[in-house]
Amino acid sequence: MSVEPSGPEGQTIPASIGGSDRLAVGFSCLGHFFVHFFEPTFFVVALVLPTVLGISYEAVLALVVVGKVLLGLAAPLAGWLGDRWGATRLMLIYFLGLGAAGIACGLGSTSWELGVALTALGLFGSIYHPVGIAWLVRTAHSQGKALGVNGIFGSLGPAVAGVVAGALTEWVSWRAAFLVPGSLAIVTGAVFWLSLRKGWVVNGKARTRAVVAVQKGDTVRAFMVLALGMLVGGLVYQSTQAALPKVFDDRLFGFLGGGTVGPGTAVMLVYGFSACFQLVAGHLADRFSLKWVYLLAWLVQGPLLAMAAWATGAPLVGVAMLMVTFNTSTLPAENMLLARYTPEKWRGTAYGLKFVLNFGMAALAVPVVGMVRAATGDLTALFVVLAALAGMVALAAFALPAMSGHKEGRSQMETAKAGRS
Repeated sequence: MSVEPSGPEGQTIPASIGGSDRLAVGFSCLGHFFVHFFEPTFFVVALVLPTVLGISYEAVLALVVVGKVLLGLAAPLAGWLGDRWGATRLMLIYFLGLGAAGIACGLGSTSWELGVALTALGLFGSIYHPVGIAWLVRTAHSQGKALGVNGIFGSLGPAVAGVVAGALTEWVSWRAAFLVPGSLAIVTGAVFWLSLRKGWVVNGKARTRAVVAVQKGDTVRAFMVLALGMLVGGLVYQSTQAALPKVFDDRLFGFLGGGTVGPGTAVMLVYGFSACFQLVAGHLADRFSLKWVYLLAWLVQGPLLAMAAWATGAPLVGVAMLMVTFNTSTLPAENMLLARYTPEKWRGTAYGLKFVLNFGMAALAVPVVGMVRAATGDLTALFVVLAALAGMVALAAFALPAMSGHKEGRSQMETAKAGRS
């Protein structure tokens, strides 16, 4: 039996108004889509910006570095504000700010203007993960399933961005690749604002959940392993996202078309395939040991990254599909583990700290991609190093305490029934 959610003033909301929770999940998913849409958009557009701006490819990549840093470093502040001001207020700022920054990117005429707009894009983008994910975890009936659906939208972001940005850049203008999604984000923000005004979406409070007793030693060990996984996971995700458009441009040999359309289509296939697996990953996190779901996803990544170092043509696209899929499939289990070991009132802050590691430190990935290519002429060495790091996390994951998402789910149901009887 479900537990009745509470409104912003603490009043009980009838179970029939479960639509508010569904809308919260929906807007959280749209937020995840947008934050991951803009990242690959830049890297696809970057293929033509050297000619437009009259600077090198490596210099173009440098324009996004400050925004990448803020995407992570500003996350704890966003999470802290979300815990105190309420998730819905921060999400409204997120949608409107991200959309305005995207439009500013499309209107930039110089490298300096584009760099400032990309910085704003990173700043507003930093709101989503600590606030939107914590909001989702707080209100969802089934955390693993909700995180899996949310992950689908996160993976659809770069999948759709790859082909849309490639097509708009090739057939309309590189500016349109930013102006169109920026406008859509603002429209989404306007609908979200209306939903808040009408009371269709409320901030909500956490559902009643069982308190799972954990030992202090288990907590410390789990946080150490998760910190390493977050750091390397962000590094792998950000590095491959920045590198893949150029790798596809160099190694597909016209397999999926020329210009920016071929690499953009390949990016769509890679992240679209990844999106299809997210619900499965969430289901596995709900049903089986979080430790083993997390560990096995890392264990498979190493060999796939190593294969991507030398693959070309169609095999490269296939390997990249699996590589990105297993990277993103760690997230439902990782987010559930983090929630398991964090008090609810500090959850937004905890997710903010996570994304300092996941995005802030991983902002190093962009200049590293540029430096590796400038030094070696390709990106083979990058994938070799990432493969070794993935293997290191897999070994560390053996130290995680063994806890089952399914067992916790049953415990939550029992607690809810006891509270209602």
